Amino acid sequence: QLELVASGGGLVHSGGSLRLSCAASGFSLEHYAIGWFRRAPGKERVGIPSISAFGGSTNYADSVKGRFTISKDRTKNTVYLKINSLKPEDTAVYYCAAAYGSTWYHQPPSLKNEYEYDYWGQGTRVTVSS
Repeated sequence: QLELVASGGGLVHSGGSLRLSCAASGFSLEHYAIGWFRRAPGKERVGIPSISAFGGSTNYADSVKGRFTISKDRTKNTVYLKINSLKPEDTAVYYCAAAYGSTWYHQPPSLKNEYEYDYWGQGTRVTVSS
C-alpha cells in the first residue's frame, strides 16, 4: 500500500521551531517531488514550499520565505519541513503531497495546482500559542 505519513506537529509557543516529516511507505520518493500544504482554521488549503524530485530546486510561498525550509533525505525516504520563528498564524493542519514524473526531476511542482500531485498524506496539526 502506497502511503505518505506526515508527522512532527504539536503545540508550540510563538517564536519556537518545529520540524515536520513526510515519510513514504510502500514506495521510494526518489522520483517524486514533494509539496507541503497547510489549511488554517476556516481557510482554504494553500501550498507553502515544494521541492523537486532530485532535491536541487525549491519553491516557497512569499508568506513563508525566510522561516520555512524544505529538504529531502533520500537515504531516509523522507522530506522535511523546518519551521522557525513560529507565529500564531502558522496554526494549521499541514499536509505533504507527492508528484511523480520526470517533469519534476529538476523543477518543483506548483504550489497552486493540487492536481499535479498524485499522493497525499493525512496531515499533522500544528498549533502555535501566543
